[in-house]
Amino acid sequence: MRILIPALLLAALLAACGKSDKPAPGAADAAAKPAVKLLLAPEDLLTVTASTLASGPVITGSVQPERRADLRAEVAAVVLQILKDNGEPVKAGDLLVRLDETAIRDGLTSAEEAVRAAAQAFEQSERQVQRLKTLQQQGMTSTQALEDAEVRRNNAQSDLVAAKSRVVSARQQMQRTGVRAPFDGVVSERKASAGDTVQIGKELLKVIDPRSMRFEGLVSADRMSELQLGQVVRFRVNGYGQGDFSGKVQRIDAAANATTRQVAVIATFSDRTAAPRVAGLFAEGRVETGRSQALTLPETAVVRAGDNAWAWRVGSGGVLNKVVVKLGDRDPRSGLLPVLQGLASGDRVLRNPASTLTEGQTFELASSTSGAASAAR
Repeated sequence: MRILIPALLLAALLAACGKSDKPAPGAADAAAKPAVKLLLAPEDLLTVTASTLASGPVITGSVQPERRADLRAEVAAVVLQILKDNGEPVKAGDLLVRLDETAIRDGLTSAEEAVRAAAQAFEQSERQVQRLKTLQQQGMTSTQALEDAEVRRNNAQSDLVAAKSRVVSARQQMQRTGVRAPFDGVVSERKASAGDTVQIGKELLKVIDPRSMRFEGLVSADRMSELQLGQVVRFRVNGYGQGDFSGKVQRIDAAANATTRQVAVIATFSDRTAAPRVAGLFAEGRVETGRSQALTLPETAVVRAGDNAWAWRVGSGGVLNKVVVKLGDRDPRSGLLPVLQGLASGDRVLRNPASTLTEGQTFELASSTSGAASAAR
């Protein structure tokens, strides 16, 4: 038994070595298996055509309303009520915020009482002057006494004017406890709530007119010499899928920002009715100083690896070809990439190529648009 066990161990080791030298089942078949034949639908393909590209300074910014108002507290008081919230429409003159008017009302009552007292004092001093004038004509009083009475009358008159001024000021303060909409629009931002104690200058609400939207952008100061009033601006608004917008340059700032070295440019929408109704949306485009024709591709049809880029051209022989392309700068208005070299007009390429494609891989076109999903997606 002691001799038999080592012999069995040796035989097991030899068998294991023999198994490790053999290929795994199916490995040779997998290596020899050809690439999968693709089934492409017409919507998987894209025909390379020439597009019109605008040339000119790039402009980036946001859509902002021309009419906007920051409503602030004009008196120090407690907020009693906020009558409108974000997004609610308002009409000119609508009451938006009510502030506590108790202290101001007391001040108005005191000022009105001061007016009545000053008026009585003035009337009394005026009667005294008239009596002294009569007595002086009869020689029964001195000129000095009359002059002293006139001085008292003039002082009482000044006190009356000052008291009336305080009443007017108190009434204005009373009116300022009600914050009203300056124009028809929408509440865009609410900055206070009922119960807040606000000081003079505290921001309460923001009101904008969504019908007055415009494009407020920035252009590099290096391209400022190309800008002129009235130039066409074409741009896209992020988050607003209506497509391209067009406008005209309305205003160009005379000074560049000292930090960013950019110049502020304002462009109005050519069609205000089609403009976005939401302020603050990011926008990007060009101030058109020229136009040109070029072959273009969308970003999805281009495969990149470092500085290299290529597209997968659909050959007439039923095979795919990996074509190296040279691209220009992305057009910010359309998002297309100009093709400078590598493809010709009319070439068909894959719209959304996958990373598993190989050079010379065969394909088959589906007979209808409802064919099976392509592996190139």
